[in-house]
Parts: sequence; structure tokens; C-alpha cells
Amino acid sequence: MTISLFKTLIAISEHGSFSAAAEKICVTHAAVGQQMKRLEDSLNVSLFDRSAKTPRLNQLGKALVPKAKAVVVEYDTILHDLTGDPRMIGELVLGAVPSSIRGLIPQAMKRLVQLYPDLHIRVVPDLSPNLLEQIERGTLDAAVLSEPTRLARNLDWKPFVREELVLLTSPEVTEDDPFEILAKKPYIRHTRQASVGMLAEEWLSDNKVTVHDAMEMGSLENLASMIAHDLGVSIGPNICVPDPIFEGLRKIPLGPTATARTLGILTRTDCSKIQLVQRLYDQVHCTIEDNHPGRAL
Repeated sequence: MTISLFKTLIAISEHGSFSAAAEKICVTHAAVGQQMKRLEDSLNVSLFDRSAKTPRLNQLGKALVPKAKAVVVEYDTILHDLTGDPRMIGELVLGAVPSSIRGLIPQAMKRLVQLYPDLHIRVVPDLSPNLLEQIERGTLDAAVLSEPTRLARNLDWKPFVREELVLLTSPEVTEDDPFEILAKKPYIRHTRQASVGMLAEEWLSDNKVTVHDAMEMGSLENLASMIAHDLGVSIGPNICVPDPIFEGLRKIPLGPTATARTLGILTRTDCSKIQLVQRLYDQVHCTIEDNHPGRAL
């Protein structure tokens, strides 16, 4: 029996099928089946219900999963616990909201890789609610996201910047009153599934602002591209480390009623790479300070 068999079992549990687990751990469907047969033979038990076309974990298999996770955590942290040295960790799986991936994340990653040249980083872009779920499931080591409205006790939240919501317009818009601009210009909504979209909707509602809907975008970077071509305006965060397109937009303050999103790094308290996540936080903090001194929390 090897630790890889337990990791495959966990992947099946988290992703629901042999084929999905195979894609996740980059092996063939047949290899997953063979690994699980070896695990069952070594334990002399049946872990799957194979009466249907797609094998499913039976009750014994489901009961084994949390024990397998505990074994994997202990295995992954053997050297980490002894040395406290993040260089012993081969890969960091990092989730990130899309608005951070064109500026903040690359610059922070460059700093981190300079410290640990052998580190392999896998970045998973997604919206904050989805990243929170992946952290809770343990499929991500850490995630850069908007502050969750709820935090379980086994999660560790480290905020690093507060981004005030502003009115985003193209340079062609010359007016300065956000309410007048919103009354005249087409409005581009950010998807309501995103934390930023929800904050913008709340501000519009609280201030009784009626907008002329033009389109809805699934990401801030796509929204910024539409605004840059003067297809409309929108309410969004004043991104701390923007890409060139976002940098070229006008950011008009919303006044005393403006709200903000707080970005931070979320991880599990039992994450085997907690010290590496702290190093990541340090590099993110330094990146923000280099771009805007005094802005990082």
C-alpha cells in the first residue's frame, strides 16, 4: 500500500467518479481503477459499489476517506513539521479571483519563486464563493478572494487590502458626478454571483439609483475591456495592482456612501503548507506596498 492510493481515493470522493479523479491527478481512467483494486486487495475489503455503470463509494469506502485524508496530511507534513522549511514543499495550489491574476498574482508569484526556485505553483481562477467551497473541501492550499461572509472555525483568513468601490468609465467620459453619469450612460453589470457584483448591486439599491442595463460580464477584466471601449460604465473595486487596461480607466469616487471589498488569503488551519502560505502573504503584501505605499493592511 502506498500513499498515492489514498490520494486517489480522496480524489474520487471529492470529484465523484473514476474519470473525474483521473483527470484531476493526471492519470488514465484505467489506472485509477487498478489503483483502487490494489487498495481493496491490500485492505481485503470492498470500497465501491460496482452494481451500476459508474462505481460509487460504498459506506465503508466513505468511512475510509477522512482517515485517508488524515494519513495524507501526516505524510505531507513529515519534513515540514521537522524543519519548518517551505522549500520541502513541491507544489502550491492557489485559487485566485480573476481580477488579481493579471497584476497582483504574477508579481507576488515572481517574488515567491525567487525565494523558492524549485516550487511549482498551480493557479486556479474562480469567483470568491467557489474558491471558498474549494478551500473547505481541501482541493486548494490557499485562495486569494473577497472576504467571506461566513468563516468556519477550521479556516484561517488573512486580509491584505481594502479596495474601495468606484465608478469605472472610459477616458472619454468627462463628467465627474457619478450619479449624473449613471443616469446617462449604459451600465455594465458584473455577475451577481461574484462578491463584487453583489456589493455593486447593494450600493445601487441603497442609493436608489436606476441604471440603463447594457450587458453583464462574468469577470472584472472583461468588464474593464468593455468600459475601455466606451460601451458603458460600471461600479467596481479600485484594484490595488491593476493591469494596463484597468489602469487606463477613470475611477470616480462614489462619495460618502461608497463601500469596499476586502481581499485576503484564505486557507485551512490544518493545511500542511501553512508556512508557505504565510510566505505568499508576505510577498502579496510587499507587492501592494511597492505599487501603492501605505495601501496594504
